[in-house]
Amino acid sequence: MGLRLGVSSGKHAIEDRIDEQLSSLITQVTNEINWYMREGKVTRADLASRLQVSPGRVSQVLSGGENLTMRTLAGLAVALDAEFEIALVPRATMAIDYVSDGAERAEDVAAEG
Repeated sequence: MGLRLGVSSGKHAIEDRIDEQLSSLITQVTNEINWYMREGKVTRADLASRLQVSPGRVSQVLSGGENLTMRTLAGLAVALDAEFEIALVPRATMAIDYVSDGAERAEDVAAEG
């Protein structure tokens, strides 16, 4: 990583934490969507049809490579007849809860590739 001119080390550290948090959120959301689809036997083609988008767009969204908008998330929830539950928790608690509640789902999704 190169030197950021005009950016203090404190701001650099905050930006790095924000990037890490964004990456974590994207991974969690895409893992949940993929898990929910698998459990409901919903294919990417099915989801694309429900969202009235191309299968390529669904693959793009589920690849985790982009910052999803709230509108996109709402559309996914409607298309899957589901809803997202969001909780803001202290960092240590979040890690413990994720391990106990989400690790199994994350492992299942990772195994699918």
